[in-house]
Amino acid sequence: MKCPFCGKDETQVVETRVSEDGDFIRRRRQCMACERRFTTYERPDVSLPAVVKKDGRRIDYDRTKLHASMKLALRKRPVSTEQIDSAVERIEEKLLSLGVREIPSTRIGELVMRELKKLDKVAYVRFASVYRSFEDVDEFKTLVDEVRR
Repeated sequence: MKCPFCGKDETQVVETRVSEDGDFIRRRRQCMACERRFTTYERPDVSLPAVVKKDGRRIDYDRTKLHASMKLALRKRPVSTEQIDSAVERIEEKLLSLGVREIPSTRIGELVMRELKKLDKVAYVRFASVYRSFEDVDEFKTLVDEVRR
């Protein structure tokens, strides 16, 4: 494994841990040249469905895009990175369990909203306000009233 700091090929595994649910392995590595440490994750390589955008384009599923959008909604909220990672894992498990080759982006958006609602109500409202692109204040008020219940 190449060191992300100095680019040398000589790294050593210092610690290995299996995730709580056994879905991935976390490895702490140390570069033999610069002695800096970094973390790598091993996950099974599975094919997730292609995403069908609203305009009909088909793109490959991108975990980093999903993670980034959730992080943006959860910005400055009391939710840990581990909680976000777990939510992304649950979304991916759901996508795999559907057993489809393609999935509409709207379905992924609904899954994200469901996870955000469990994690943080403010993040849920943030994401929903952009995702559903409200036309007026009444639609936004209806969403907030729904969250309050």
